[in-house]
Amino acid sequence: MPNRVQFDGRPVWAEVSLGAVAKNLRAVRRHVGRRRKILAIVKANAYGHGAVPVAKALAKAGADWFGVTCVAEGAELRASGVRQPILVLSGFWPGEERRLIEHRLTPAITHIEQFHHLERAIASAARSRRIRGPYAVHLKIDTGMNRLGVPPVEMRAVAQALADSPHLRLDGTFTHFASAEDFTSDQTGQQESLFRAAIERLHAERVNPGILHLANSAAVAKRPESWADMVRPGAILYGYHQFFEPIERKAEAEQMLPLQPAFSLRSRVISMRDVPAGGGVGYNARFVTERPSRIAVLAAGYADGIVRALTNRGRVLLRGRCAPIIGIVSMDLAMVDVTSLPDVRLGDVATIYGSAGPGGPAIWASDVARLLGSVTSDLLCAVGPRVPRFYLS
Repeated sequence: MPNRVQFDGRPVWAEVSLGAVAKNLRAVRRHVGRRRKILAIVKANAYGHGAVPVAKALAKAGADWFGVTCVAEGAELRASGVRQPILVLSGFWPGEERRLIEHRLTPAITHIEQFHHLERAIASAARSRRIRGPYAVHLKIDTGMNRLGVPPVEMRAVAQALADSPHLRLDGTFTHFASAEDFTSDQTGQQESLFRAAIERLHAERVNPGILHLANSAAVAKRPESWADMVRPGAILYGYHQFFEPIERKAEAEQMLPLQPAFSLRSRVISMRDVPAGGGVGYNARFVTERPSRIAVLAAGYADGIVRALTNRGRVLLRGRCAPIIGIVSMDLAMVDVTSLPDVRLGDVATIYGSAGPGGPAIWASDVARLLGSVTSDLLCAVGPRVPRFYLS
């Protein structure tokens, strides 16, 4: 419970349920079947939850692979003792090859030139006996995201690059869906067709594409035809489904794959203010009281994860009831109107994201994201590093 969290410093903190994260992974495992591998996405500090403790919990729960966005994130996991294969989803920069090899990270090849850069580095490492055998890479194919990846028409060039790179082995091939949660569009089907055609071209060039993986969180939940050899759950590991279109698809996904949100964000009331009618609250007096009001000040602002867009439209839970956020959310503080909650006291715990208690009301990050027209991961990643995380098993 929040009142048992003890620490020094500003009274704002996050609670991360590692039990919920593990439970969500097991739910995904049951959903996609045991023969498929699961690559758990832990990039961006595990969506703000904490990459190292989350990865360790997921490893213990049976994750086969981990996905990060850069070499530095992968190195952090290796330094913590994570032994599973780690895929660097965004590839690598020239000059990072040595560190990539040192930490045994699997890079995504997103353009042809990367084969040549990596081949030279692996050949050098092989001569000095720092590495033995061909080094595994994954090929990313751009099927319509138009962001990163080798175009499907370049599969012959891929085959030639591999032939010219005897120290490399293609261990997997993948693509990324642009709109897997949108069932009003046929884009995902088109991407699947382009991907499979590219795989056929690789086979025609006598190239084994290795592990095939396409499915992100939304596809894991609702597109079983895309599951292939491995799936890449991200947001669903942390307890959140995408906002499906049409909305009925979200209800179906929640029923088929029940999840438990793992993240709570809380702060204490550090000041109580009595403001007369007509009083301005916060910067630029963006909120003006219409009646004598009682205002609670929280020790959390947009540097802590209460995004500024919640100015005059967000809410928190205090003593199990909702209270509106008023005035501009500042960097370090936020104000809440508790006029209708006369029992609120200095030191009370405000829940910004999470549940107020077992079986009680809750405000989940996904609810706030929908209010703001954003995505859950945007809000979770906004919880700054100065907010301490407490891990609950």
